[in-house]
Amino acid sequence: MSADGSTRATPAGSTAEALGPRPEPLRFFGTTWLNHDNGYTARRIAVAVGSLAAAAASCLVLRLAYQGLQIAAIGGFVTLLMVVMFAICSAMAFRHTWDGFTRRPDPDRQASLRGLLTVGFVGSLLAYFFRSLTEAPGERLHREEYEEARKQYEKRTTRRSGNPKNRRRA
Repeated sequence: MSADGSTRATPAGSTAEALGPRPEPLRFFGTTWLNHDNGYTARRIAVAVGSLAAAAASCLVLRLAYQGLQIAAIGGFVTLLMVVMFAICSAMAFRHTWDGFTRRPDPDRQASLRGLLTVGFVGSLLAYFFRSLTEAPGERLHREEYEEARKQYEKRTTRRSGNPKNRRRA
């Protein structure tokens, strides 16, 4: 992000209106989240259906893995540990992903939780599904950051407007 809050460079020769902060694109949505245009609703529906279908397919794969453990007859304790591990990791991944839609995650914490989030991928997919029912996942966070950047930009540009020579001296 540059000093004026923009996330992308402004092309040379563009109009003054194009100056200032620009919205950061979201995965699957680009910048359609800003004005809810260019197929925003259809994209939200597609993301909701896609993430729910991926979660269902993932649960099917986990079911096959569970059946493989039963066939291997490794014992009830190990099977129980595997089920509990996937349940806890999915719950934690759901919470982490859900929180990531409202505030920027800490990169160091994100790196340390990479394994947990990989194991709990079903929770992440479900968080994505539930958030896409109300908005584009991450839209609220990006909208707040964009509006704050616009306010800061407007504040800076209005402060510099006018001829300083004409100002009154106190």
